[in-house]
Amino acid sequence: MHRAGEGRRRQGPRGPHPRPSRRCRRDGRRLRPRRPHPEGEGASRAISAALRDAGLSPTDIGHVNAHATSTPVGDTAEAAAIRSSLGEHVLVSATKSQTGHLLGAAGALESVFTILALREQIVPATANLDDPDDDAAVQSLDIVRNEPRRATLTAAVNDSFGFGGHNMALVFTTA
Repeated sequence: MHRAGEGRRRQGPRGPHPRPSRRCRRDGRRLRPRRPHPEGEGASRAISAALRDAGLSPTDIGHVNAHATSTPVGDTAEAAAIRSSLGEHVLVSATKSQTGHLLGAAGALESVFTILALREQIVPATANLDDPDDDAAVQSLDIVRNEPRRATLTAAVNDSFGFGGHNMALVFTTA
């Protein structure tokens, strides 16, 4: 029996456990579970941490395979994260535009595309991007559109973001 005001516990397969929270935390603040930080702080930290772990600097990266879910809020935040962590020199593409969103498998397949871009020295195109967001962060990026582009690449980043503020970035190199 529970008294008024006491926290209720649910019975699970391993006994009682706390009721799940309906809020998530991202960047130390309470935000909506599906809305990224407007300036991409979590994504930027993930990219910077991946660079640090790889022992590379932002200028070493030539290509970003962006998560790019085609949502104005998400794409703007991701573009801001790419600009703040890597600068504006990188070639950006979104292979999700060719495969659709594969949910939990999206990051794995995008990593394969990123590795192939390094091996073949060709940045895949972002399909069906006729009218990019009017946001200055998106406009400032060199987005590879409609046709693949040859490039000399030694390192590339694949970033992926999930509901609730899960931010991931992997760095791949040719060596």
